Amino acid sequence: MSDKPYITVVVPVYNEEPNLHPLFERIYPVMQRMGRPFEIIFTDDGSRDRSIEILKELAHSCPEVRVIELNGNFGQHMAILAAFEISRGDIVITLDADLQNPPEEIPKLVTEIENGHDVVGSVRQKRQDTFFRKFASRIVNVTTNKMTGMRMSDYGCMLRAYHRNVVDNINRCQETTTFIPALAQTFASNPGEVPVAHAERAEGESKYSLYRLIRLNFDLMTGFSVVPLQLFALMGILTSLSSVLFALFLIVRRLLVGSEVEGVFTLFAILFFFIGIIIFGIGLVGEYVGRIYQEVRKRPRYVVRRVHGQENKKQN
Repeated sequence: MSDKPYITVVVPVYNEEPNLHPLFERIYPVMQRMGRPFEIIFTDDGSRDRSIEILKELAHSCPEVRVIELNGNFGQHMAILAAFEISRGDIVITLDADLQNPPEEIPKLVTEIENGHDVVGSVRQKRQDTFFRKFASRIVNVTTNKMTGMRMSDYGCMLRAYHRNVVDNINRCQETTTFIPALAQTFASNPGEVPVAHAERAEGESKYSLYRLIRLNFDLMTGFSVVPLQLFALMGILTSLSSVLFALFLIVRRLLVGSEVEGVFTLFAILFFFIGIIIFGIGLVGEYVGRIYQEVRKRPRYVVRRVHGQENKKQN
């Protein structure tokens, strides 16, 4: 590996034992056919199965492969950031290990980067996911675009390409919680998108539960925009004006009609509605405060136990 790699492929791994050999058997020939120096960096994010053993075997047998072994489960995006730190390619590709995004699509993204784009996203065509997953992704895409002002068609697809300059800028950020596609978009001067194929997950289960999808949406909204706070402030102003008008209406009604007890339960319903809005607002403010708390603690975003690979042996 004397040549500096031109392309780096980054693959985060968490409990993907049955998919790793099929993935490597497809991704390695693709990279060889491109005829450019390359490296493949797998990041094991604290897997509980035999994923790390399989990855170490690949690193031992293939000089283009390096494996980052994290000291626990830090999340998909932290696993990618750990690989970004040691990546050397002029073009960096991120790819999930579940084979739902075919590795054969990588040359398409590389071509777009070489055509002048500095970030290239992908849009999954004919998605082979459940209705719930597709509906949840649609909500995330629409909400995030409205809140952040970004224009990305498919936030959930991690098959993406980044120019070296964008990766270097991402590496300079030390955010405790982030979302890499959106973060890269803030540094991109000429982003692009390409359609890619999508397949059913062959083995294992998706790591994104309903809770993690909700957390992802909160991270996107609170990490890249203050629009939620502004909307809540606007809602508070409108609510205050409405309450003043309603109070005036009640005063006029009492003068004209007199005292009565009708409509008490309607008032209770309105009261509970406003209480719900207040609780939601407190939770929203708490989300921002929590992010500030995480940042000021200055704890490591991830801990690398060891990096496996022949290149690292030579350096040691």
